[in-house]
Amino acid sequence: MLDYVSRTGETVPALGGAERSGGGAQLPNFHRPARAPFPPLSVRKDARHHQRQKMLPRKSIIPEEFGLPGLASRLPRKPVFRDRVNKARFIAKNGACNLAHKNIREQGRFLQDVFTTLVDLKWRFTLVIFTTTFVSSWLLFAMSWWLVAFAHGDLDPERQNRTHCVTHVKSFTSAFLFSIEVQVTIGFGGRMITEQCPTAITVLIMQNIVGLIINAVMLGCIFMKTAQSNRRAETLIFSRHAVIAIRNNNLCFMIRIGDLRKSMIIGATVRLQVVKKTTTPEGEVIPIHQIDVQTESAVASNSLFLLAPLIISHVIDKSSPLYDLSAMELQCSDLEVIVILEGVVETTGITTQARTSYVAEEIQWGHRFVPIVTEEEGVYSVDYSKFGNTVKVATPRCSARELDEKPSILIQTLQKSELSHQNSLRKRNSTRRNNSMRKGAAGGGGNLRRNNSGLVAPKVQFFTPSDGSQTLNAVT
Repeated sequence: MLDYVSRTGETVPALGGAERSGGGAQLPNFHRPARAPFPPLSVRKDARHHQRQKMLPRKSIIPEEFGLPGLASRLPRKPVFRDRVNKARFIAKNGACNLAHKNIREQGRFLQDVFTTLVDLKWRFTLVIFTTTFVSSWLLFAMSWWLVAFAHGDLDPERQNRTHCVTHVKSFTSAFLFSIEVQVTIGFGGRMITEQCPTAITVLIMQNIVGLIINAVMLGCIFMKTAQSNRRAETLIFSRHAVIAIRNNNLCFMIRIGDLRKSMIIGATVRLQVVKKTTTPEGEVIPIHQIDVQTESAVASNSLFLLAPLIISHVIDKSSPLYDLSAMELQCSDLEVIVILEGVVETTGITTQARTSYVAEEIQWGHRFVPIVTEEEGVYSVDYSKFGNTVKVATPRCSARELDEKPSILIQTLQKSELSHQNSLRKRNSTRRNNSMRKGAAGGGGNLRRNNSGLVAPKVQFFTPSDGSQTLNAVT
């Protein structure tokens, strides 16, 4: 008889055939091979762990600190700035204000200034009001003339032989035609008033006065809409992008403005404002905080002689809101620079204003405007096809504060700019020299030496301050 081993490791004796059958007929006793004892749970866990250790990769010969993950962790990382949140523009590129007025309860204030309200309306509404006003006045006084004729008995067919207040007014249609003739002074001659009716004379005087008032208001409104100052601003243009570069050894914010007309803007002034969302130390949130920005100008009042396109420059100094912004921080900021150009139109004497704005994406760091004014045959010529074109220049990517704290950054940038300029001159001179040598070889160039004598690159000298003294470095 064989014993069985349970899963817990205990030995259980096997039952015989008689015991299983309860004492009846005995079944043959088959001999089964003995099973090995089942290992405990702790033993099985150890076996799995040992097998898992065999499957792990072997440890590398190179220490972990010199591996690729270790080296990458010790590399200096650039500062990560937050992504710029898309903010609505305060001023559109065409100068329109992106502002909606809602929940105005006192709508009657607009009716107190009817003329300005009519001028500010769109053209379709103005034309509808213009037509409705005249037609309504004609119908109103047509009713008055018909009542005068009805009261006098001119509409009675039996009294046609009497003298009428208004001749040939026999219906409302003829009264309406007579009202138009009176108000617009057409005077066809078929209809006229007589001295029989003082009431008709009074209505005639009233209609003439009311007609003059309507003509003055509506024609004045049409004239003011056609001669609005913003129409003149359509020919005042701004550059598509603003630039930041080194100018006169200072980091400057620059834009270009121009006037397409020959008639100048008298007393033109330019104002810059930076609009951004700020929070006061007390926790007050100001969604539209306007900060005035000073512009570089020879006149204290910033008055400009806008004869040709000008570059308006703002020096980024300690008082500038751009003083702490670097090239990377500028792209992540939500500021908006508003440019306002004002002046008096020379031909009409009306004050005009042109506006535009620049967001962070429209400010190019390290660029400069290309020159567009040239002298041709004794006349200054302006090429407006290059009005907004820029070229890259060597400019530090740090903020103006860092430039003030470390002047060596600016000196190194200027040196690199001079070296790159000299390299471009050398390449240009070598290209000219090769071309002249080819021409001389083809035509027996006897003037080769004379032509190449002026192609030597000039020597540039600049000073680098070090240890309180100045050393002279020469670059050929």
